[in-house]
Amino acid sequence: MALMLVKFDLKKRVKLAQTVWFMYWFAVMAGVLVFSMGLFFKIELRKRSELMDNNESHLLPNLLIFMGLIACGINAFGGKVCYDSLDPVKFAKWKPMLKAFLVFCVGFNALLLLTALLCFVMRIPLQFTLAEGLRNGMRFYKDTDTPGRCYMKRTLDLMQMEFRCCGNDNYRDWFEIQWVSNRYLDFSSKEVKDRIGSNVDSQYLMDGVPFSCCNPSSPRPCIQQQMTNNSAHYSYDHYTEELNVWKRGCRDALLSYYGGMMNTIGALVVLITMLEVAVTIGLQYVDTSLSTLANPDDPESESEGWILEKTVKETFTDIMDKMKAMGKGTKVEEGGEAAVETVS
Repeated sequence: MALMLVKFDLKKRVKLAQTVWFMYWFAVMAGVLVFSMGLFFKIELRKRSELMDNNESHLLPNLLIFMGLIACGINAFGGKVCYDSLDPVKFAKWKPMLKAFLVFCVGFNALLLLTALLCFVMRIPLQFTLAEGLRNGMRFYKDTDTPGRCYMKRTLDLMQMEFRCCGNDNYRDWFEIQWVSNRYLDFSSKEVKDRIGSNVDSQYLMDGVPFSCCNPSSPRPCIQQQMTNNSAHYSYDHYTEELNVWKRGCRDALLSYYGGMMNTIGALVVLITMLEVAVTIGLQYVDTSLSTLANPDDPESESEGWILEKTVKETFTDIMDKMKAMGKGTKVEEGGEAAVETVS
């Protein structure tokens, strides 16, 4: 017995074709939306690509762009088929390729759903990518004279001000690296010599942060140097004082920004997938209702439409039997070829 069998007359078939045609063109706009979201996401990632450890983060936006383009193409084609279904002569030229097109649509819908799931799970690898990328970026902050790295200071400063964050995990990450270039250090100074000689890597480490970590909303002038030295500042205790630098780490801030963007895109792609499934089912009804006319010479005769010609279980069994038959046929061909070679 067919799955979700529906009886149609001419009036119902016309209404069905018109409804599915309208839904297909709405789906074309949904495809444009997927493409636009992928393009926007890619641009946002490229803005801070130097703070990411690899190019794998661009997989998702590239996939969204690709799926958006494919969606526009197949939905425009489906809309044309529905439009021509009202004319038996025009529909006849599409009929031979409809089954293959519907199978392709099912595969596309599955891939679209997978894309939506990727939007939710890509947050995990993005977290590690940002952690390593920010760590490297902070190490290169001081290299303003090094080709290929001279932009890193500006990139990090703009990011910390825009996202109101400081360091990788927190502001103390700046204490563990030298972020001031050697060209701005007075090596004749005893303080500089002592700081450089106090660690095995001969780096100028200090308990300070770049100016971009400062919170402009703080009523107190920014304390960004000697942050752990209470005697260096009047009425100051770094253990209890409300610091006037951003406490949030930039990895958490960027992950929250990109994660929220991916969750929104993922939710929209799920809704678009539901629309794609609906138009695929609608086209299947259009195809089957026109293929089962009681009298093919009478357009006004009744017909039946369905999603599957058999039940889900029977359809699955048929597919498995066909696959087994194909496997046996391949083995027989291989055996025949081996026998011919032996005789030769």
